[in-house]
Amino acid sequence: MTAEPMSWSGWGDPAKARELPEPVRALLRDLLGVRAPGTPAASLDQVALPAVALAGPLLGALAEVVGDGHVLTGHEARVRHTRGKSTPDLLRMRAGDGSAAPDAVVLPGSHEEVAELLRLCSRERVAVVPFGGGTSVVGGLAAGRAGFTGVIALDLGRLDRLLFVDEESMVAGFEPGVRAPEAERLLAARGLTLGHFPQSFEYATLGGFAAARSSGQASAGYGRFDDMVVGLTLATPSGTLELGRAPKSAAGPDLRQLVLGSEGAFGVITSLRLRVRRAPAERRYEGWRFASFAAGSAAVRALAQEGPLPTVLRLSDETETMIGLAKPDTIGDSRDAGGAGGSGGAGGSGGAEDSGGAGSGGPAGSGCLLIAGYEGERVGSRHAAASAVLARAGGEPLGPEPGEAWEHGRFSAPYLRDSLLAAGATVETLETAGFWANLPRLYDAVRLALLGALGSPLVMCHISHVYETGASLYFTVVTPQDADPVAQWERAKAAVNAAVVEAGGTISHHHGVGRDHLDAYASELGPVGAGILRAVKAELDPAGILNPGALVPPPAS
Repeated sequence: MTAEPMSWSGWGDPAKARELPEPVRALLRDLLGVRAPGTPAASLDQVALPAVALAGPLLGALAEVVGDGHVLTGHEARVRHTRGKSTPDLLRMRAGDGSAAPDAVVLPGSHEEVAELLRLCSRERVAVVPFGGGTSVVGGLAAGRAGFTGVIALDLGRLDRLLFVDEESMVAGFEPGVRAPEAERLLAARGLTLGHFPQSFEYATLGGFAAARSSGQASAGYGRFDDMVVGLTLATPSGTLELGRAPKSAAGPDLRQLVLGSEGAFGVITSLRLRVRRAPAERRYEGWRFASFAAGSAAVRALAQEGPLPTVLRLSDETETMIGLAKPDTIGDSRDAGGAGGSGGAGGSGGAEDSGGAGSGGPAGSGCLLIAGYEGERVGSRHAAASAVLARAGGEPLGPEPGEAWEHGRFSAPYLRDSLLAAGATVETLETAGFWANLPRLYDAVRLALLGALGSPLVMCHISHVYETGASLYFTVVTPQDADPVAQWERAKAAVNAAVVEAGGTISHHHGVGRDHLDAYASELGPVGAGILRAVKAELDPAGILNPGALVPPPAS
Protein backbone atom coordinates (compact mmCIF):
# COMPACT_ATOMS: atom_id res chain seq x y z
CA MET A 1 0.00 0.00 0.00
CA THR A 2 1.56 3.31 -1.10
CA ALA A 3 -0.07 6.50 0.15
CA GLU A 4 -0.94 9.28 -2.24
CA PRO A 5 -0.04 12.84 -1.11
CA MET A 6 -2.10 13.80 1.90
CA SER A 7 -5.03 16.17 1.42
CA TRP A 8 -4.09 19.63 2.69
CA SER A 9 -7.51 20.24 4.27
CA GLY A 10 -8.67 16.74 5.17
CA TRP A 11 -7.48 13.20 5.55
CA GLY A 12 -5.64 10.98 3.15
CA ASP A 13 -5.98 10.57 -0.60
CA PRO A 14 -8.23 13.31 -2.04
CA ALA A 15 -9.45 10.81 -4.64
CA LYS A 16 -11.10 8.81 -1.86
CA ALA A 17 -13.16 11.73 -0.59
CA ARG A 18 -16.88 11.20 -0.95
CA GLU A 19 -20.07 13.08 -0.22
CA LEU A 20 -22.59 11.65 2.17
CA PRO A 21 -25.65 10.18 0.45
CA GLU A 22 -28.89 12.05 1.01
CA PRO A 23 -30.38 9.38 3.33
CA VAL A 24 -27.43 9.89 5.66
CA ARG A 25 -27.81 13.67 5.51
CA ALA A 26 -31.47 13.25 6.36
CA LEU A 27 -30.61 11.01 9.29
CA LEU A 28 -28.14 13.60 10.61
CA ARG A 29 -30.77 16.33 10.30
CA ASP A 30 -33.45 14.29 12.05
CA LEU A 31 -31.28 12.69 14.73
CA LEU A 32 -28.91 15.53 15.62
CA GLY A 33 -30.19 18.66 13.89
CA VAL A 34 -27.15 18.93 11.60
CA ARG A 35 -27.38 21.60 8.91
CA ALA A 36 -24.99 22.29 6.02
CA PRO A 37 -22.41 25.06 6.65
CA GLY A 38 -23.40 28.48 5.41
CA THR A 39 -20.13 29.11 3.55
CA PRO A 40 -18.11 26.80 1.29
CA ALA A 41 -14.70 25.52 2.33
CA ALA A 42 -11.70 27.58 1.22
CA SER A 43 -9.58 26.41 -1.68
CA LEU A 44 -5.83 25.98 -1.22
CA ASP A 45 -4.97 29.31 -2.84
CA GLN A 46 -7.52 31.08 -0.59
CA VAL A 47 -5.73 30.06 2.62
CA ALA A 48 -4.32 33.23 4.21
CA LEU A 49 -0.71 32.89 5.35
CA PRO A 50 1.44 35.30 7.35
CA ALA A 51 4.35 36.88 5.51
CA VAL A 52 7.63 34.94 5.68
CA ALA A 53 9.40 36.30 8.77
CA LEU A 54 12.84 34.82 8.09
CA ALA A 55 15.25 37.21 6.41
CA GLY A 56 16.98 36.31 3.16
CA PRO A 57 20.43 35.76 4.72
CA LEU A 58 18.97 33.35 7.26
CA LEU A 59 17.10 31.41 4.57
CA GLY A 60 20.39 31.28 2.69
CA ALA A 61 22.15 29.88 5.75
CA LEU A 62 19.54 27.12 6.01
CA ALA A 63 20.02 26.32 2.33
CA GLU A 64 23.79 26.07 2.84
CA VAL A 65 23.14 23.19 5.25
CA VAL A 66 20.57 21.19 3.23
CA GLY A 67 20.95 22.45 -0.35
CA ASP A 68 19.10 25.11 -2.33
CA GLY A 69 16.27 22.82 -3.38
CA HIS A 70 15.41 21.76 0.17
CA VAL A 71 14.28 25.04 1.71
CA LEU A 72 10.72 25.74 0.58
CA THR A 73 8.84 28.99 1.13
CA GLY A 74 6.10 28.59 -1.49
CA HIS A 75 2.42 28.88 -0.61
CA GLU A 76 1.51 25.23 -1.07
CA ALA A 77 4.47 23.85 0.88
CA ARG A 78 3.71 26.12 3.82
CA VAL A 79 0.00 25.26 3.76
CA ARG A 80 0.73 21.52 3.72
CA HIS A 81 2.91 21.90 6.82
CA THR A 82 0.36 23.94 8.78
CA ARG A 83 -1.11 22.14 11.79
CA GLY A 84 -2.09 18.47 11.93
CA LYS A 85 -5.30 16.54 11.38
CA SER A 86 -7.44 17.14 14.46
CA THR A 87 -10.96 18.35 13.82
CA PRO A 88 -10.11 21.92 14.98
CA ASP A 89 -7.08 21.84 12.65
CA LEU A 90 -9.28 20.85 9.71
CA LEU A 91 -12.00 23.35 10.56
CA ARG A 92 -9.43 26.15 10.59
CA MET A 93 -7.98 25.06 7.27
CA ARG A 94 -11.45 24.76 5.72
CA ALA A 95 -12.03 28.35 6.88
CA GLY A 96 -8.82 29.49 5.12
CA ASP A 97 -6.96 30.18 8.38
CA GLY A 98 -3.26 29.49 7.79
CA SER A 99 -2.03 31.70 10.62
CA ALA A 100 0.02 28.85 12.14
CA ALA A 101 2.00 28.22 8.94
CA PRO A 102 5.79 27.91 9.20
CA ASP A 103 7.94 30.49 7.44
CA ALA A 104 9.82 27.75 5.61
CA VAL A 105 9.86 24.00 5.16
CA VAL A 106 13.36 22.55 5.49
CA LEU A 107 14.20 19.00 4.38
CA PRO A 108 17.49 17.64 5.78
CA GLY A 109 19.07 14.56 4.22
CA SER A 110 21.20 13.20 7.06
CA HIS A 111 21.74 13.16 10.82
CA GLU A 112 24.61 15.58 10.36
CA GLU A 113 22.39 18.05 8.52
CA VAL A 114 19.74 17.82 11.25
CA ALA A 115 22.35 18.46 13.93
CA GLU A 116 23.78 21.45 12.05
CA LEU A 117 20.30 22.90 11.49
CA LEU A 118 19.54 22.66 15.21
CA ARG A 119 22.79 24.44 16.07
CA LEU A 120 22.02 27.19 13.53
CA CYS A 121 18.41 27.63 14.65
CA SER A 122 19.41 27.66 18.30
CA ARG A 123 21.95 30.38 17.61
CA GLU A 124 19.50 32.45 15.54
CA ARG A 125 16.45 31.70 17.76
CA VAL A 126 14.39 30.03 15.04
CA ALA A 127 11.66 27.71 16.32
CA VAL A 128 11.81 24.18 14.86
CA VAL A 129 8.79 21.87 14.51
CA PRO A 130 9.81 18.32 13.50
CA PHE A 131 7.36 17.10 10.84
CA GLY A 132 6.79 13.46 9.88
CA GLY A 133 3.46 12.43 8.40
CA GLY A 134 1.59 15.48 9.67
CA THR A 135 -1.04 13.32 11.40
CA SER A 136 -1.00 14.87 14.90
CA VAL A 137 -4.47 15.25 16.43
CA VAL A 138 -3.45 17.12 19.61
CA GLY A 139 -2.14 20.43 18.25
CA GLY A 140 1.39 19.09 18.04
CA LEU A 141 2.49 20.98 14.91
CA ALA A 142 1.67 24.64 15.54
CA ALA A 143 4.65 26.25 17.26
CA GLY A 144 4.38 29.42 19.28
CA ARG A 145 6.19 32.34 17.62
CA ALA A 146 6.58 34.65 20.61
CA GLY A 147 10.24 35.41 21.22
CA PHE A 148 11.50 33.70 18.04
CA THR A 149 12.91 35.06 14.79
CA GLY A 150 10.63 32.69 12.86
CA VAL A 151 9.43 29.11 12.57
CA ILE A 152 10.53 26.27 10.31
CA ALA A 153 8.90 22.90 9.73
CA LEU A 154 11.70 20.32 9.76
CA ASP A 155 10.32 17.77 7.29
CA LEU A 156 12.11 14.42 7.70
CA GLY A 157 10.79 12.95 4.47
CA ARG A 158 14.26 12.65 2.89
CA LEU A 159 15.44 10.45 5.78
CA ASP A 160 13.58 7.47 4.38
CA ARG A 161 15.96 4.50 4.25
CA LEU A 162 16.01 1.02 5.67
CA LEU A 163 19.48 0.95 7.24
CA PHE A 164 19.90 -2.72 8.11
CA VAL A 165 18.10 -5.93 9.05
CA ASP A 166 19.60 -8.18 11.74
CA GLU A 167 17.54 -11.36 11.43
CA GLU A 168 19.50 -13.10 14.18
CA SER A 169 18.49 -10.44 16.73
CA MET A 170 15.22 -9.69 14.92
CA VAL A 171 16.04 -5.98 14.79
CA ALA A 172 15.78 -3.59 11.84
CA GLY A 173 17.25 -0.10 11.55
CA PHE A 174 15.30 2.70 9.86
CA GLU A 175 15.56 6.41 9.32
CA PRO A 176 12.63 8.33 10.85
CA GLY A 177 10.97 9.55 7.65
CA VAL A 178 10.02 6.06 6.43
CA ARG A 179 6.25 5.86 6.16
CA ALA A 180 4.57 2.87 7.72
CA PRO A 181 3.40 1.23 4.45
CA GLU A 182 6.91 1.49 3.00
CA ALA A 183 8.40 -0.02 6.16
CA GLU A 184 6.02 -2.97 5.86
CA ARG A 185 6.87 -3.37 2.16
CA LEU A 186 10.60 -3.41 2.85
CA LEU A 187 10.24 -5.88 5.70
CA ALA A 188 7.80 -8.11 3.81
CA ALA A 189 10.51 -8.75 1.21
CA ARG A 190 12.34 -10.58 4.02
CA GLY A 191 9.28 -12.26 5.49
CA LEU A 192 9.11 -9.80 8.41
CA THR A 193 6.69 -7.23 9.86
CA LEU A 194 6.49 -4.61 12.57
CA GLY A 195 2.83 -5.43 13.15
CA HIS A 196 2.05 -1.77 13.84
CA PHE A 197 -1.18 -0.63 12.18
CA PRO A 198 -2.71 2.47 13.81
CA GLN A 199 -5.49 4.49 12.19
CA SER A 200 -2.79 6.78 10.74
CA PHE A 201 -0.91 3.85 9.16
CA GLU A 202 -1.18 5.02 5.56
CA TYR A 203 0.56 8.36 6.20
CA ALA A 204 2.41 8.36 9.52
CA THR A 205 6.17 7.86 9.79
CA LEU A 206 8.21 5.62 12.05
CA GLY A 207 9.80 8.64 13.73
CA GLY A 208 6.34 10.03 14.43
CA PHE A 209 5.23 6.73 15.94
CA ALA A 210 8.14 6.86 18.38
CA ALA A 211 7.79 10.56 19.20
CA ALA A 212 4.10 10.13 20.08
CA ARG A 213 4.13 6.62 21.67
CA SER A 214 1.79 5.34 19.00
CA SER A 215 -0.37 2.27 19.60
CA GLY A 216 -1.70 0.19 16.70
CA GLN A 217 -4.88 -1.74 16.18
CA ALA A 218 -3.01 -5.03 16.71
CA SER A 219 -1.38 -3.90 19.96
CA ALA A 220 -2.78 -6.89 21.85
CA GLY A 221 -0.53 -9.14 19.79
CA TYR A 222 2.42 -6.96 18.74
CA GLY A 223 2.55 -4.37 21.53
CA ARG A 224 2.71 -0.61 21.35
CA PHE A 225 5.31 1.08 19.17
CA ASP A 226 7.40 2.06 22.19
CA ASP A 227 7.63 -1.67 22.99
CA MET A 228 9.29 -2.13 19.59
CA VAL A 229 11.99 0.54 19.96
CA VAL A 230 15.24 -1.04 21.17
CA GLY A 231 17.52 1.84 20.19
CA LEU A 232 17.53 5.29 18.63
CA THR A 233 19.64 8.31 17.75
CA LEU A 234 18.54 11.77 18.84
CA ALA A 235 19.95 15.04 17.50
CA THR A 236 19.62 17.94 19.94
CA PRO A 237 20.98 21.50 20.01
CA SER A 238 23.32 20.33 22.78
CA GLY A 239 24.66 17.28 20.90
CA THR A 240 23.76 13.74 19.91
CA LEU A 241 22.31 10.96 22.08
CA GLU A 242 22.88 7.32 21.06
CA LEU A 243 20.60 5.08 23.10
CA GLY A 244 20.05 1.33 23.29
CA ARG A 245 23.07 -0.99 23.69
CA ALA A 246 21.00 -3.99 24.74
CA PRO A 247 17.34 -5.06 24.95
CA LYS A 248 17.25 -4.25 28.68
CA SER A 249 19.78 -2.77 31.05
CA ALA A 250 20.28 -2.02 34.74
CA ALA A 251 22.69 0.81 33.92
CA GLY A 252 20.57 3.54 35.45
CA PRO A 253 17.26 4.91 34.15
CA ASP A 254 16.45 3.98 30.55
CA LEU A 255 16.81 7.23 28.62
CA ARG A 256 15.05 5.68 25.63
CA GLN A 257 11.86 6.17 27.61
CA LEU A 258 12.64 9.87 27.92
CA VAL A 259 12.77 10.25 24.15
CA LEU A 260 9.74 8.07 23.37
CA GLY A 261 6.69 10.32 23.60
CA SER A 262 8.80 13.50 23.63
CA GLU A 263 6.99 14.93 20.56
CA GLY A 264 10.03 16.73 19.17
CA ALA A 265 10.40 18.93 22.26
CA PHE A 266 13.77 17.46 23.35
CA GLY A 267 15.37 16.61 20.02
CA VAL A 268 14.89 15.10 16.58
CA ILE A 269 14.98 11.33 16.16
CA THR A 270 17.30 10.57 13.22
CA SER A 271 17.39 6.76 13.35
CA LEU A 272 15.50 3.92 15.02
CA ARG A 273 16.32 0.31 15.82
CA LEU A 274 13.12 -1.67 15.97
CA ARG A 275 12.13 -5.15 17.03
CA VAL A 276 10.54 -7.04 14.15
CA ARG A 277 8.51 -10.26 13.95
CA ARG A 278 8.03 -12.96 11.35
CA ALA A 279 5.19 -12.09 8.99
CA PRO A 280 2.10 -14.05 10.06
CA ALA A 281 1.49 -17.32 8.24
CA GLU A 282 -2.25 -17.06 8.87
CA ARG A 283 -4.82 -14.41 9.74
CA ARG A 284 -8.33 -14.97 11.04
CA TYR A 285 -10.85 -12.29 12.08
CA GLU A 286 -14.33 -12.78 13.50
CA GLY A 287 -17.12 -11.13 15.48
CA TRP A 288 -18.84 -11.86 18.78
CA ARG A 289 -21.92 -10.31 20.33
CA PHE A 290 -22.27 -9.49 24.03
CA ALA A 291 -25.50 -8.41 25.67
CA SER A 292 -23.93 -5.29 27.24
CA PHE A 293 -20.73 -3.29 27.33
CA ALA A 294 -20.17 -4.40 30.93
CA ALA A 295 -20.42 -8.08 29.95
CA GLY A 296 -18.12 -7.59 26.98
CA SER A 297 -15.61 -5.65 29.09
CA ALA A 298 -15.49 -8.52 31.58
CA ALA A 299 -14.76 -10.94 28.72
CA VAL A 300 -11.98 -8.70 27.36
CA ARG A 301 -10.48 -8.44 30.84
CA ALA A 302 -10.54 -12.23 31.20
CA LEU A 303 -8.57 -12.62 27.97
CA ALA A 304 -6.09 -9.91 28.98
CA GLN A 305 -5.48 -11.43 32.41
CA GLU A 306 -5.80 -15.16 31.78
CA GLY A 307 -5.11 -15.49 28.04
CA PRO A 308 -4.80 -16.43 25.38
CA LEU A 309 -4.82 -12.92 24.01
CA PRO A 310 -5.86 -12.46 20.36
CA THR A 311 -3.69 -10.27 18.14
CA VAL A 312 -6.57 -7.82 17.61
CA LEU A 313 -9.19 -7.34 20.32
CA ARG A 314 -11.75 -4.52 20.32
CA LEU A 315 -15.14 -4.09 21.92
CA SER A 316 -17.66 -1.46 20.79
CA ASP A 317 -20.28 -0.13 23.18
CA GLU A 318 -23.97 -0.25 22.33
CA THR A 319 -24.07 3.03 20.41
CA GLU A 320 -20.96 2.35 18.37
CA THR A 321 -22.29 -1.11 17.60
CA MET A 322 -25.63 0.30 16.49
CA ILE A 323 -24.05 2.91 14.21
CA GLY A 324 -21.42 0.56 12.82
CA LEU A 325 -23.92 -2.15 11.95
CA ALA A 326 -26.59 0.13 10.48
CA LYS A 327 -27.77 -0.89 7.04
CA PRO A 328 -25.79 0.47 4.07
CA ASP A 329 -28.81 2.28 2.69
CA THR A 330 -29.18 4.34 5.87
CA ILE A 331 -25.68 5.17 7.10
CA GLY A 332 -23.34 4.00 4.33
CA ASP A 333 -21.43 0.78 3.92
CA SER A 334 -20.06 -0.09 7.35
CA ARG A 335 -16.97 -1.56 5.72
CA ASP A 336 -16.09 1.79 4.14
CA ALA A 337 -16.89 3.60 7.38
CA GLY A 338 -14.35 1.72 9.40
CA GLY A 339 -16.38 -1.41 9.97
CA ALA A 340 -17.81 -2.00 13.39
CA GLY A 341 -18.11 1.39 15.00
CA GLY A 342 -16.65 3.40 12.15
CA SER A 343 -14.45 5.42 14.48
CA GLY A 344 -11.09 3.78 13.98
CA GLY A 345 -8.43 4.62 16.47
CA ALA A 346 -7.88 3.07 19.80
CA GLY A 347 -9.62 2.10 23.05
CA GLY A 348 -12.83 2.28 25.12
CA SER A 349 -14.31 0.41 28.06
CA GLY A 350 -16.39 0.89 31.11
CA GLY A 351 -19.74 -0.22 32.40
CA ALA A 352 -22.64 0.92 30.25
CA GLU A 353 -24.98 -1.48 32.02
CA ASP A 354 -24.09 -0.08 35.42
CA SER A 355 -24.22 3.57 34.39
CA GLY A 356 -27.09 3.77 31.97
CA GLY A 357 -24.35 3.73 29.38
CA ALA A 358 -23.99 4.99 25.85
CA GLY A 359 -26.37 2.48 24.42
CA SER A 360 -29.55 3.40 26.22
CA GLY A 361 -31.02 4.67 22.96
CA GLY A 362 -30.01 1.61 20.93
CA PRO A 363 -32.42 -0.94 19.54
CA ALA A 364 -33.45 -3.71 21.88
CA GLY A 365 -31.11 -6.67 21.62
CA SER A 366 -28.45 -4.81 19.64
CA GLY A 367 -25.80 -5.56 22.25
CA CYS A 368 -22.09 -4.90 21.77
CA LEU A 369 -19.82 -6.13 19.00
CA LEU A 370 -16.42 -7.62 19.80
CA ILE A 371 -13.85 -8.11 17.04
CA ALA A 372 -11.16 -10.74 17.60
CA GLY A 373 -8.27 -11.28 15.19
CA TYR A 374 -5.59 -13.95 15.25
CA GLU A 375 -2.29 -13.74 13.36
CA GLY A 376 0.83 -15.87 13.25
CA GLU A 377 1.52 -19.56 13.81
CA ARG A 378 -0.83 -22.01 15.56
CA VAL A 379 -3.79 -19.69 15.00
CA GLY A 380 -6.21 -22.60 15.35
CA SER A 381 -5.26 -23.52 18.89
CA ARG A 382 -5.20 -19.89 20.11
CA HIS A 383 -8.53 -19.25 18.45
CA ALA A 384 -10.12 -22.27 20.07
CA ALA A 385 -8.85 -21.39 23.54
CA ALA A 386 -9.84 -17.71 23.32
CA SER A 387 -13.25 -18.63 21.90
CA ALA A 388 -13.87 -20.86 24.90
CA VAL A 389 -13.18 -17.90 27.22
CA LEU A 390 -15.52 -15.63 25.23
CA ALA A 391 -18.28 -18.23 25.19
CA ARG A 392 -18.04 -18.81 28.95
CA ALA A 393 -18.33 -15.05 29.43
CA GLY A 394 -21.65 -15.02 27.55
CA GLY A 395 -20.46 -14.17 24.05
CA GLU A 396 -22.40 -15.23 20.97
CA PRO A 397 -20.17 -16.06 17.96
CA LEU A 398 -21.10 -14.17 14.77
CA GLY A 399 -18.65 -15.81 12.39
CA PRO A 400 -16.00 -14.19 10.18
CA GLU A 401 -18.09 -11.55 8.41
CA PRO A 402 -17.96 -8.77 11.07
CA GLY A 403 -14.22 -9.26 11.56
CA GLU A 404 -13.47 -9.29 7.86
CA ALA A 405 -15.61 -6.17 7.35
CA TRP A 406 -13.65 -4.40 10.08
CA GLU A 407 -10.32 -5.46 8.57
CA HIS A 408 -11.45 -4.25 5.12
CA GLY A 409 -12.32 -0.76 6.39
CA ARG A 410 -9.84 -0.34 9.24
CA PHE A 411 -8.19 2.78 7.75
CA SER A 412 -11.27 4.40 6.20
CA ALA A 413 -12.88 6.16 9.16
CA PRO A 414 -11.09 9.53 8.75
CA TYR A 415 -12.58 9.86 5.26
CA LEU A 416 -16.02 9.58 6.82
CA ARG A 417 -15.07 12.33 9.27
CA ASP A 418 -14.22 14.64 6.35
CA SER A 419 -17.61 13.95 4.79
CA LEU A 420 -19.40 14.69 8.05
CA LEU A 421 -17.47 17.94 8.54
CA ALA A 422 -18.48 19.05 5.06
CA ALA A 423 -22.11 18.24 5.89
CA GLY A 424 -22.08 20.45 8.99
CA ALA A 425 -21.33 17.97 11.78
CA THR A 426 -18.39 18.27 14.15
CA VAL A 427 -16.78 14.85 14.53
CA GLU A 428 -13.84 14.26 16.84
CA THR A 429 -12.19 11.53 18.88
CA LEU A 430 -10.97 11.43 22.47
CA GLU A 431 -8.98 8.77 24.26
CA THR A 432 -7.75 7.92 27.73
CA ALA A 433 -6.79 4.85 29.74
CA GLY A 434 -7.13 3.54 33.27
CA PHE A 435 -7.10 0.49 35.47
CA TRP A 436 -9.92 -2.02 35.07
CA ALA A 437 -11.53 -1.17 38.41
CA ASN A 438 -11.72 2.53 37.48
CA LEU A 439 -12.90 2.22 33.86
CA PRO A 440 -16.66 2.47 34.57
CA ARG A 441 -16.09 5.73 36.47
CA LEU A 442 -13.85 7.06 33.69
CA TYR A 443 -16.33 6.04 30.98
CA ASP A 444 -19.17 7.86 32.75
CA ALA A 445 -17.08 10.95 33.48
CA VAL A 446 -16.15 11.50 29.83
CA ARG A 447 -19.69 10.94 28.59
CA LEU A 448 -21.19 13.29 31.17
CA ALA A 449 -18.65 15.98 30.32
CA LEU A 450 -19.54 15.72 26.62
CA LEU A 451 -23.27 15.82 27.31
CA GLY A 452 -22.83 18.83 29.57
CA ALA A 453 -20.74 20.72 27.01
CA LEU A 454 -22.57 19.80 23.80
CA GLY A 455 -26.18 19.09 24.76
CA SER A 456 -27.23 15.90 22.96
CA PRO A 457 -24.26 14.66 20.94
CA LEU A 458 -23.88 11.15 19.59
CA VAL A 459 -21.19 9.55 21.77
CA MET A 460 -19.59 6.21 20.90
CA CYS A 461 -16.83 4.30 22.66
CA HIS A 462 -14.69 1.19 22.24
CA ILE A 463 -11.83 -0.79 23.75
CA SER A 464 -8.96 -1.85 21.52
CA HIS A 465 -5.80 -1.62 23.65
CA VAL A 466 -5.85 -3.99 26.60
CA TYR A 467 -3.45 -4.94 29.36
CA GLU A 468 -3.58 -7.22 32.38
CA THR A 469 -4.21 -4.24 34.62
CA GLY A 470 -6.40 -1.99 32.47
CA ALA A 471 -7.36 -0.70 29.04
CA SER A 472 -7.81 2.34 26.85
CA LEU A 473 -11.12 4.12 26.29
CA TYR A 474 -11.62 5.66 22.84
CA PHE A 475 -14.60 7.94 22.24
CA THR A 476 -16.01 9.28 18.99
CA VAL A 477 -18.34 12.30 19.20
CA VAL A 478 -20.72 13.69 16.57
CA THR A 479 -22.58 16.96 17.14
CA PRO A 480 -24.03 19.78 14.99
CA GLN A 481 -21.60 22.62 14.25
CA ASP A 482 -22.57 25.92 15.81
CA ALA A 483 -21.58 29.39 14.58
CA ASP A 484 -18.01 28.90 15.85
CA PRO A 485 -17.33 25.17 15.71
CA VAL A 486 -13.69 25.52 16.80
CA ALA A 487 -14.64 27.33 20.01
CA GLN A 488 -17.53 24.88 20.48
CA TRP A 489 -15.15 21.93 20.42
CA GLU A 490 -12.51 23.66 22.55
CA ARG A 491 -15.10 24.08 25.32
CA ALA A 492 -16.02 20.40 25.09
CA LYS A 493 -12.37 19.35 25.03
CA ALA A 494 -11.58 21.41 28.13
CA ALA A 495 -14.50 19.81 29.96
CA VAL A 496 -13.38 16.32 29.01
CA ASN A 497 -9.75 16.99 29.96
CA ALA A 498 -10.84 18.15 33.41
CA ALA A 499 -13.13 15.14 33.77
CA VAL A 500 -10.37 12.68 32.85
CA VAL A 501 -7.99 14.17 35.42
CA GLU A 502 -10.69 14.21 38.10
CA ALA A 503 -11.69 10.62 37.38
CA GLY A 504 -8.13 9.33 37.67
CA GLY A 505 -7.42 8.52 34.02
CA THR A 506 -4.40 9.49 31.94
CA ILE A 507 -4.85 12.42 29.60
CA SER A 508 -3.69 10.33 26.64
CA HIS A 509 -3.06 6.66 25.91
CA HIS A 510 -1.58 7.17 22.43
CA HIS A 511 -2.57 10.50 20.82
CA GLY A 512 0.01 12.41 22.85
CA VAL A 513 0.07 15.75 24.68
CA GLY A 514 0.78 18.40 22.05
CA ARG A 515 -0.82 21.67 23.07
CA ASP A 516 -4.40 20.47 23.47
CA HIS A 517 -3.59 18.37 26.55
CA LEU A 518 -0.88 20.53 28.10
CA ASP A 519 -2.78 21.92 31.09
CA ALA A 520 -4.28 18.55 31.98
CA TYR A 521 -0.89 16.89 31.55
CA ALA A 522 0.59 19.36 34.05
CA SER A 523 -2.10 18.34 36.55
CA GLU A 524 -1.40 14.65 35.89
CA LEU A 525 2.38 15.12 36.35
CA GLY A 526 2.24 17.39 39.36
CA PRO A 527 4.75 20.18 39.98
CA VAL A 528 7.74 17.90 40.57
CA GLY A 529 7.14 15.93 37.36
CA ALA A 530 6.63 19.10 35.33
CA GLY A 531 9.86 20.48 36.77
CA ILE A 532 11.75 17.38 35.64
CA LEU A 533 10.56 17.89 32.05
CA ARG A 534 11.59 21.54 32.12
CA ALA A 535 15.03 20.57 33.40
CA VAL A 536 15.49 18.02 30.62
CA LYS A 537 14.45 20.56 28.00
CA ALA A 538 16.81 23.16 29.44
CA GLU A 539 19.69 20.67 29.20
CA LEU A 540 19.01 19.43 25.66
CA ASP A 541 17.44 22.57 24.16
CA PRO A 542 18.70 25.57 26.15
CA ALA A 543 17.29 28.13 23.70
CA GLY A 544 13.88 26.43 23.76
CA ILE A 545 13.58 26.26 19.96
CA LEU A 546 12.20 22.71 19.66
CA ASN A 547 8.43 22.63 19.20
CA PRO A 548 7.85 25.46 21.69
CA GLY A 549 4.55 25.23 23.54
CA ALA A 550 4.20 21.46 23.14
CA LEU A 551 4.56 18.76 25.81
CA VAL A 552 6.51 20.71 28.45
CA PRO A 553 4.32 22.57 30.98
CA PRO A 554 5.47 26.14 31.63
CA PRO A 555 6.35 27.17 35.20
CA ALA A 556 3.40 28.10 37.36
CA SER A 557 2.84 31.86 37.31
